[in-house]
Amino acid sequence: MILYLDTSSLVKLYVRESNSRETKLLAQTAQVLATSRIAYVEARAAFARKRRDRGLSASQYRSILRYLDQDWDSYFVVDISESLVKMAASLAERHSLRALDAIHLASGFALHEKAGRMVTFHCFDVRLSAAARDEGLHIPE
Repeated sequence: MILYLDTSSLVKLYVRESNSRETKLLAQTAQVLATSRIAYVEARAAFARKRRDRGLSASQYRSILRYLDQDWDSYFVVDISESLVKMAASLAERHSLRALDAIHLASGFALHEKAGRMVTFHCFDVRLSAAARDEGLHIPE
């Protein structure tokens, strides 16, 4: 299985949150873990916010960043191209998505097209999940 993780799902691999356990179990079953290039920035911003809000100690924060950096090369990372940005813009309009959610959806769809096989799209946003389903991506139950 190719599992595409938006940032909300990716973060759950590193920080204990609701649904972290389920996300980790799903990730363990995947042959390929994929995400968008923007997820790195979004994840780092989320970890920094958790650190500022005292949800992470300084040592936990440093460890999480180290683990993310170690794992990053093992992910299939979808790059942001001109065509992907244009697709994201259309998806944002069609599904009333926020900009970065549309980039994640376009990235998952582009991966599906390139791989020529089903991509499971994992996120925790109801609107994004529905849009991914409407665009033909598999949504885990």
